[in-house]
Amino acid sequence: MLPISSPEGRCVSVEHDGAARWGRHVGPEIVLSDGLRIPEASAHYLAPASPSKILAVHLTYGSRVREYEAKTPPEPSYFMKPPSTLNGHRQPVLMARGSRFLNYEGELAVIIGRRMKGVPIDEVLDYVGGYTCANDVGMHDFRHADRGAMLRVKGHDGFLPLGPELVPAAEFDPTDFTLRTYLNGKVVQEATADDLLFPVAYQLADLCRLITLEPGDVILTGTPANSRPMKPGDVVEVEISGIGRLTNTIEEWDVDLAGPGEQMQVSAQTLHVALAIPEDEAERMVAEGRA
Repeated sequence: MLPISSPEGRCVSVEHDGAARWGRHVGPEIVLSDGLRIPEASAHYLAPASPSKILAVHLTYGSRVREYEAKTPPEPSYFMKPPSTLNGHRQPVLMARGSRFLNYEGELAVIIGRRMKGVPIDEVLDYVGGYTCANDVGMHDFRHADRGAMLRVKGHDGFLPLGPELVPAAEFDPTDFTLRTYLNGKVVQEATADDLLFPVAYQLADLCRLITLEPGDVILTGTPANSRPMKPGDVVEVEISGIGRLTNTIEEWDVDLAGPGEQMQVSAQTLHVALAIPEDEAERMVAEGRA
């Protein structure tokens, strides 16, 4: 279980001597819970969460709704990612051979601190353990196959980097933050909490009236406009004011995903979601072989 009440405040999860360990940043070092010090520069970061489940929201930023020329959803809708998607700060994100549309999505992640079920909206933030940065990576070459479930798009191993730190709930205001995503040092996404159609508290209250949220569970609160594809060698960073900056590098993965089941393809939905091409234009491009 996460050290939500840790006296260390902000904490990181790292691998040391083959085991996951909690610690905190102290200058150029990470001090582990038993007092052992390791160099931060060579630390092997893990995701600062240990969830039974990961829940993510579809459209929730106004800028993304406008970018897609979509109707504003009357209520949030959700999908799930398996815990095997977890990844850490400075760890590689693997891009399978043949993929063309592996997109970044910078997001605020909420880590649950206490069991939540049917908690009123004005109390839900009291049940949060902490917050961290997230990159909700999606492989839109499978967009035609998932029909909103996101299993093939968002469920691959390592498709959810989190970090670098878990910031205690008392030290972060989810109604007042700025999120920026960088690709190779250039800002490619930028938004504030004011652009959320469904604030963090609303999402939590909505989810916990239906699903019991356990300590350590991760809630991904959505991404703003301008999610775009990455390629091997790219460095993607997600920065949230008051939390820090999560950094990952995209690496080519020489694996063959051919086999039983749906195969990668460039569909109209791929072009629409991965590149924000209007749906009618995307359909023409695919029909004309211009994808």
